[in-house]
Amino acid sequence: MEQNPSADQGFEVTRGLDDKATRRRQSAFARRKSSAVVEETAAIVEAHTLNDADRRLAEMGYTQVYKREFSWLSTFSFALSVSGLFASVSTTFIYPYEAGGASSAVWCWLISGFGCYCIALSVAELVSAYPTSGGLYFTCKYLAPADWVPEISWLCGWLNLLGQIAGAASTEYGCAQLLLAAVSMAGDFNGYVPTDRQTVGVMAAFTMLHGALNSLNTAALEKMTKTYVIFHIAVLFSCCVALLAMCDYKHTSSYTWTTVVNNSGWSPTGWSFLFGFLSASWTMTDYDATAHIAEEIKNPEIKAPWSIALALGFTWIGGWLFTIVLAYCSGDPTHTLKNVVDQPVAQIFYDVIGRNGGIFFTVAACFVLNFTAMTAIQAGARTIWAYSRDEMLPLSRVWYKINKKTDTPVYAVWLFAISCMLINLIGLGSYIAISAIFNLTAIALDWSYCIPIICKMLYGKFERGPFHLGWASLPINIWAVCWTTFVTIIYVMPTIRPVTAQNMNYVVVLMAAVAIFAIGYWYAAGRYYYIGPRVKTQLIMGVTGEEEKAHSSGGSSDEKRDLGAVP
Repeated sequence: MEQNPSADQGFEVTRGLDDKATRRRQSAFARRKSSAVVEETAAIVEAHTLNDADRRLAEMGYTQVYKREFSWLSTFSFALSVSGLFASVSTTFIYPYEAGGASSAVWCWLISGFGCYCIALSVAELVSAYPTSGGLYFTCKYLAPADWVPEISWLCGWLNLLGQIAGAASTEYGCAQLLLAAVSMAGDFNGYVPTDRQTVGVMAAFTMLHGALNSLNTAALEKMTKTYVIFHIAVLFSCCVALLAMCDYKHTSSYTWTTVVNNSGWSPTGWSFLFGFLSASWTMTDYDATAHIAEEIKNPEIKAPWSIALALGFTWIGGWLFTIVLAYCSGDPTHTLKNVVDQPVAQIFYDVIGRNGGIFFTVAACFVLNFTAMTAIQAGARTIWAYSRDEMLPLSRVWYKINKKTDTPVYAVWLFAISCMLINLIGLGSYIAISAIFNLTAIALDWSYCIPIICKMLYGKFERGPFHLGWASLPINIWAVCWTTFVTIIYVMPTIRPVTAQNMNYVVVLMAAVAIFAIGYWYAAGRYYYIGPRVKTQLIMGVTGEEEKAHSSGGSSDEKRDLGAVP
């Protein structure tokens, strides 16, 4: 049986990183006036004064800052809201439907959903072992070789942050598109057609609203979040029932499950069929969003991973069933795809349920996507705050500040929200360019998860938490990485042929830009001040014999992982 490292070994790792940091700070560049957080002496805390969650956080080197308000219901609701199942399927159904018709949508969701769920389970396992606001970025501290922790966590961190910003920006833009689609539907799609300026304007209003709501305290955010899951499931169920009950021209099962209708222009049809994977892959992403609020969750090592696993499992199966309903009720592909607002699901609502019902469910989808945007900004702000705690970002001392009234990182919230708005301003000049940014979301996020998963498999340093996959861990991890590699090829291809400047997929250019930025910024500045996740707290294990005995009898595995703790 593999032995866990002792506290002394933990000190050796920490001291090694600190020595490397000292050598880096000796350079002329590092002696310049820096925007990083002012170096602080690690806080000393006694183990017996902390609850289990705060003690585990202290063992990982951090002091508890937030109030732990999130319960089982609100944590699960948060995890489910990130996918925005009903709205996300509604806005991405066009890709499989255009690529191969109803059968592509049905089969590709099932297959792609399994690959995505393997990633989600792999992420949940890591979150259970290392529950901090840094998410998967932080796990590199324990999974990667000590000498490479700064470089690997730097790359993983930037991929994750940029992916989150692009994802939240696309969600805000989608909110605007759905609301304006409902307005266009009110005129029977014959009068009002939204312009790019109007879409960007509505997007900015939504983003400001979500930024303001995320500036509230954690208790208020928890109350808003836990109501989401009930509304979402109710809308999803009622929409499926309404479509099945009111559609008079359902496709046959033979057509829905076996007939491939290639409207993409790609040849052979089998290749076109593969673009159906995009809907599930874009919906089932941002798996570690729940991890970024781990420091606001009670018992995060249990609730966070189980919420991820259950919410993504529901998204996989629920999304597949909703896709099947849409496929049966989709009508003539040529007619459905010619929707003037490029929202074929809105056209299905309009054709099957009528104008009023169509408006209701389109607005409901907009409402669901607003919850997705809310949680995305909350997770993104906590990510910025966590990175600033480790002195990774420029002006870290600003983004790390906690508002005294709300006990939340308000500056980080608005940095994230404004970044989303600035990205979406590109839509004023080129929808093609902004679409490429949106496409970057799943690629950047999924690879930010695969980096620590690969480290886990290669270096054997992983110490599992309460939620673990047992013997299935390795095969699930392997398939998660293989699936991500495969689907990345699909992500970068244009979905329509013949390829023109208007329909070209420029995401490969953005991928190169992100890589150049992360690597270039590392060599230009990051390597002189960034040493990876830092130790801000040292835990004193000096409790009485009776207290230690009582804690040990509780079955906690914390004693096995006292990295950085002071004996």
